[in-house]
Amino acid sequence: MRKGRNLVPTEAGEVLVAYARRIIALNDEAALTLGATATSTTVRLGLPQDFFEDVMPATLSEYSHKHPGVHVEVQAGPNHVLAEEVRAGRLDVAIAFFSTNTRNEGELIGELPMRWMAHEDFISNATDSRIPLVLFDHPCIFRQSVLAALDQANKRWRVAVTTPSLPGIWAALRSNLGFAVRTEHGMPSDIKCIDSQLELPKLPPITLKILRSSNTTPAVHDLYEILQRETIKRVIPD
Repeated sequence: MRKGRNLVPTEAGEVLVAYARRIIALNDEAALTLGATATSTTVRLGLPQDFFEDVMPATLSEYSHKHPGVHVEVQAGPNHVLAEEVRAGRLDVAIAFFSTNTRNEGELIGELPMRWMAHEDFISNATDSRIPLVLFDHPCIFRQSVLAALDQANKRWRVAVTTPSLPGIWAALRSNLGFAVRTEHGMPSDIKCIDSQLELPKLPPITLKILRSSNTTPAVHDLYEILQRETIKRVIPD
């Protein structure tokens, strides 16, 4: 609209200009965000839920001080899935449990005893001769080991609870639904080891290994070194 010798926007024009300014600002913000994302480095870390309370935060804390600009993507999962993800290159570094007869995969961190566990207030049901089990979903190396040990000892058993999560294991034990088998690492204070009770069969040790993909960047190498060091310090007995 012309006003004297000058052009001034109409009311509708002023609204349009305001929208245009907002669009330009959003475009600039999006460009900055996408540019930052595209240029940042991402490393991918996998580990069982057993190590989320101590190994993971210690590893991430030290790593972030050394690589403050690197994005760390953390994945939890069953041990066989973590190993497959590393082999496929979808994870850069991981720790995972293996049976002691597994060879030629990863670097050994150590062996840990598997232990029978129950809630501290657990009372056995004398009317049920079968051993009630709280298990991870199949397939699971702990599950396979405990069932093999029970069958070899000719012990009758039943599956009371299956769950895909470690908190689910602890919750089922607190509900006095049965026994579980894990390592002592990360065992809650109200859960106890009961290996010497109820004539439960002896269990084999389990192997903990660290795995690395073919990605050999400095960012991945440092994550591997830090994870290995923190795991040994916090998990393997002196």
